[in-house]
This record gives sequence, C-alpha cells and structure tokens, in this order.
Amino acid sequence: MDVADRPIFPISQAAELAGMHPQTLRQYDRLGLVVPSRTPGRGRRYSARDVERLRTVQQLSQEEGINLAGIMRILDLQDEVHALRERLRALTTMTEAGHRVFAADPTGDIVALPRGKRQARVRTSGALVVWRPRS
Repeated sequence: MDVADRPIFPISQAAELAGMHPQTLRQYDRLGLVVPSRTPGRGRRYSARDVERLRTVQQLSQEEGINLAGIMRILDLQDEVHALRERLRALTTMTEAGHRVFAADPTGDIVALPRGKRQARVRTSGALVVWRPRS
C-alpha cells in the first residue's frame, strides 16, 4: 500500500487539514465524493490522498463555483484518467521488456505476447445459419 493511501487521520484531523467542518466530511462520505476507510468500531480514517481529494472538492466548489454533481463527475473522470495512465504504464513496461505483439484475449482485455507467439484462437461453431423472412 502506498504511503499516501494509508488511512491514518481521524475525521477531526482530516477536517482540520482540509479546512472543513467534520460534518461536511460526513456529508461528502454519504454522497460518495470521498470514501474513507473504517475502523472496526466504524470510525472514519482518512488517508493523505483522501485529504488532497477533499481540498480539490473544496476548491472546485468554492473557487470555481461547481455544484456537487459536477464535482462528482470531474472526480470520476480524473479517476478514470488515472486508471488509464496506469494501464498505459503497465503496457509500456511490457513493451520495453521485449513483448512486441499485443492481442485481445477471450475476455477482450489487451495482453502482451512475446515475439513469435500468437494468441490462442477461441474455436466457435462453424455452422452457418440462413434465415429467410416469410413472405
């Protein structure tokens, strides 16, 4: 686990670090804007990444005037871009390791193959179905 993802801050500290009231953090948790980890006693624990996300929410809301629905969409898109960048980094690493061929596996995911190898074909029925509308 990355250091920035360790849930170490209780709600009071996270609220202070983000410059918000703890009740605001509870509301954002209910809305799904920032979802902290939970202790066995159900207390919220925020990571440094969560606090940074709270600051982003506050900036978008107060300085940019964006409503919470817009902020949720922006954060979702940022998360998607992050995931795609991670995927690209992983694929680039595979390419640098001597894998040159990319193919789709049976589930549709992209896989890297060593040079000279091909993806195993999924056999399907060779039946031909002819359909004619009734006249």
